[in-house]
Amino acid sequence: MSTLFISDLHLDESRPQTIELALDLFSNFAGEFDTLYILGDFVEHWIGDDYCQPALQPVFDALGDLGCRDTAVKLMHGNRDFLIASAFAERYGIELITDDEIHIDLYGVPTLLMHGDTLCTDDVDYQKFRTQVRSPAWQREFLARPVCERLEIVASLRDRSQIAIAGKTGMIMDVNQNAVQRIMRKEHVSRLIHGHTHRPAQHQFEIDDEPATRRVLGEWKDSAVILVCTPTQCELVHWPKPAL
Repeated sequence: MSTLFISDLHLDESRPQTIELALDLFSNFAGEFDTLYILGDFVEHWIGDDYCQPALQPVFDALGDLGCRDTAVKLMHGNRDFLIASAFAERYGIELITDDEIHIDLYGVPTLLMHGDTLCTDDVDYQKFRTQVRSPAWQREFLARPVCERLEIVASLRDRSQIAIAGKTGMIMDVNQNAVQRIMRKEHVSRLIHGHTHRPAQHQFEIDDEPATRRVLGEWKDSAVILVCTPTQCELVHWPKPAL
């Protein structure tokens, strides 16, 4: 019994090394697990299920093949790919998670899974933008536009995001510990797993005098930090595995 957690692949045709890394994981490693959770930002951008970058097709096919190897794939929305919808999920046999967080029983330990962006409450401007683009009205209007217009809008938003990030401190873009404890207390969990911040780590703290753990997954570039859980342990590991 084992479960694999990954996030923040940010797959894009401009990042061929990340595409190869994902193909390697899905073809040679992920099939060893009962369940694969992708906790958001699977792709760098998603403009609707009616458009796909051709360079990403092999990754999607490899992901779909995992079902034939008895690995259940569950995909959570991130801040880059929240427009992934049921057509894509059904095409590749993926369970789509549209909630901001889900509560699971991970080998007897109540565990909360999130992308993590809603925990960055100090970044007020981002939270306002998130509310805007997650509204059904904004999404309907955006998806009704031609593909070429949607691509232009995404490119513009990405440029604006890069400028905004350059002017923010690392602390503002990280999770707020009070927000972390608030959601964990509300959900009655002692373990939280998320991505988004690109700061892989294991954080140990207390909630109401009880031990708690927050594990953060890493961004994918030339390598990735992923989380492997079994009934006896959860361990952050590097992919590809370092040579001995």
